[in-house]
Amino acid sequence: MEKKVKLTWDFMGPDAHKIAEHYEHHLLEFIQMHKLKNEITGIENISDVYATSYMVVDENEVDQVRAALRPKRLEWYETN
Repeated sequence: MEKKVKLTWDFMGPDAHKIAEHYEHHLLEFIQMHKLKNEITGIENISDVYATSYMVVDENEVDQVRAALRPKRLEWYETN
């Protein structure tokens, strides 16, 4: 089983949650357009003015997504 990587984008300000939701929609479009293996995305609300969007890709897809979408952080993703 290939390792998975979580790519994260940060949004700050009073509209952070709405922007993160909107960006997640674009992440799903990217996944479908580029026929990526996983459709794991989400948003995390850190506070009233800080939210993140994320997607999970296989390790061999990281370079492609990273070059196109420029995430702020990458970390190993583990399923429970």
